[in-house]
Amino acid sequence: MARDVAVLGGGCFWCLEAVFVRVRGVESVRSGYCGGDPASANYRDVCSGRTRHAEVVEIEFDPSTVPFSVLLDVFFTIHDPTTRDRQGADVGPQYRSVVFARTAEQAEIARTAVADRDAAGTFGAPIVTEIVDAPGPEFHAAEAYHRDYFALNPMQPYCRAVVDPKVRKFLTTFPDRVAR
Repeated sequence: MARDVAVLGGGCFWCLEAVFVRVRGVESVRSGYCGGDPASANYRDVCSGRTRHAEVVEIEFDPSTVPFSVLLDVFFTIHDPTTRDRQGADVGPQYRSVVFARTAEQAEIARTAVADRDAAGTFGAPIVTEIVDAPGPEFHAAEAYHRDYFALNPMQPYCRAVVDPKVRKFLTTFPDRVAR
């Protein structure tokens, strides 16, 4: 089976990981950082907002089961791509909406996805999602305690208030894409 990799940032990586692990055709999801100085790719420094890293997920997927365009459909559904450097109460450049393209084809698919949604007025405001051309900056895995955070901490207040609604939105919007 051929596999591909996508790197997406749309707010807190706990939210993205919790959704994308449920997508049929996704083989693995890792939370991490992308887009800043490799020496500062750690949670403490990234939280300062000064490193230019974004909290992201690295998604390994089978494109014959779930094309990159479908991953983008999910991505644009579960976060607000019209707010710069913010998702809800999470504020700072580390929470920006961004696609770190791994190939020229991914960059083109992402640009088309944004243009189509903007032309249709999908969000009522322009999409501000950054699309970083291939190969994009290096991905740096987050610290171990961030892995499977929602699965391990479903009753934590942030998870209940922020992560769980995004998971539920995915499950109800894309029932045919849910891994069984």
